[in-house]
Amino acid sequence: MRVLVSGGAGFIGFKLVKRLLSAGHEVAVLDNLHPQVHGDKPAPALIERETRFVRGDVRDAAAWRALFPVDAIVHLAAETGTGQSLDEIERYVSTNIGGTAVLLDSVRESGAHRVVVASSRAIYGEGLHRCEEHDLVSPPPRRREDLSAGDFEARCPVCQRATAPVATREDTSPNPASVYGTTKLAQELLVRQACDAAGVEHVTLRFQNVYGPGQSLKNPYTGILSIWASQIEQGRTLDVYEDGRVIRDFVYVDDVVTALFDGVGRAALAGEVLNVGTGRATTLLDIVAAFSAVLGRDVPFEITGHFRPGDIRYAFADTARARQAMGYDCSTRLEDGLRAFVGWAKESLVGGHA
Repeated sequence: MRVLVSGGAGFIGFKLVKRLLSAGHEVAVLDNLHPQVHGDKPAPALIERETRFVRGDVRDAAAWRALFPVDAIVHLAAETGTGQSLDEIERYVSTNIGGTAVLLDSVRESGAHRVVVASSRAIYGEGLHRCEEHDLVSPPPRRREDLSAGDFEARCPVCQRATAPVATREDTSPNPASVYGTTKLAQELLVRQACDAAGVEHVTLRFQNVYGPGQSLKNPYTGILSIWASQIEQGRTLDVYEDGRVIRDFVYVDDVVTALFDGVGRAALAGEVLNVGTGRATTLLDIVAAFSAVLGRDVPFEITGHFRPGDIRYAFADTARARQAMGYDCSTRLEDGLRAFVGWAKESLVGGHA
């Protein structure tokens, strides 16, 4: 099969490219090698040597067309920082929505029979919560004035009581709290509408917080684990936001790549919208403890009360639907994945290859 991977030189994309090549597929890669992610590095030698590679922008129709025809397209390329998206709205909308539109304008001529789009847990906003009085509710985005006052709880939209976290299902109504989340939701809708009209299959995978070796250690918007790994290596005290009880679902990159690989090749996944996560709720303080366990020493940290507009309080996936559709769990234990990540990060930072 001929598979085009946008963002194929990136953290997740490069691992997917290697997986596809090892399975005997022909691979094409479109990537702009953005300095925020890649620094001044060239494309990995494997991509230059073993794929059809175009260094180009997803908003450039000619860049896409230069890699056609293909049998399947995996659309990973995107701007990804929740906080940054609120400061660079045009950039995020132009790349994430505009770039997807450019792809879809030419999806018929691409020859592709399937498009796999990487979406995000950010489309849910606060997702599902449980209120003691009103059961399952979807809290609105938290207000900046409340966060500034140290009130970090998500609240019931009916009675305003603090709510408890619940794993979020795929049928939860989207309510993004950030520009980034809004652009990912728009991507989903565009892919579904355009592909249905063109008679092209589509698969939507909503990633939770992806981590692992290969993640950028210099991009300040890449994720809390890479930021903290860099701070630990520098001997700095970890800055724990809010009250340390923010919840995320940390999923190891190899598990995500398996989901993408299956998204390309498994006929039964056509039309599916699936969470890709572990289903485990992990607080920021849990992560500090996990770092300490992996390193064999206490990692210094400070709960600062800092916050970012657009961040959500609790996010972890209900994975029952994905488990049924794919037949497996994203099963890498946090401690095991973090151990591999920390070892890689230390070598990369010491060697100057981050």
